[in-house]
Amino acid sequence: MQLNTLSPAPGARKERVRVGRGIGSGLGKTAGRGHKGSYARTGKGKIKPGFEGGQMPLKKRLPKVGFRSKLKNDTAEVLLYQLDKLDVAEVDFAVLRAAKLVPAKAKQAKIVKKGEVSKKFVLKGILATEGAKAAIEAAGGSVTE
Repeated sequence: MQLNTLSPAPGARKERVRVGRGIGSGLGKTAGRGHKGSYARTGKGKIKPGFEGGQMPLKKRLPKVGFRSKLKNDTAEVLLYQLDKLDVAEVDFAVLRAAKLVPAKAKQAKIVKKGEVSKKFVLKGILATEGAKAAIEAAGGSVTE
């Protein structure tokens, strides 16, 4: 075998078809695109995804459902029984973050009533549900926002 005798395997390389080169080629005149229509035109063969020929598309006809709040991702929920495990008298956002009860991306925290509270502590600058406030005040603590 020598470099000048190397060639691809038979059928491995296909010669490109030259369209629109006369009637004798078999692909002259319309060049295999048929007569008229969007696929016969230059540069317009592709139709955008979701296009339904001019009728109102399905994604516009169907009812729109749901709502996503931008604030939801900013507020972290802390459960009431998790506060009971903290060994501090005054709880604020920095204390919750240090205890890793609040993720880094959260900008504020909200206490949700789940479980019981036995300790007395003061909440400062943290949101709390009505039930959570009542439970904290029943244990002798207070909530200031």
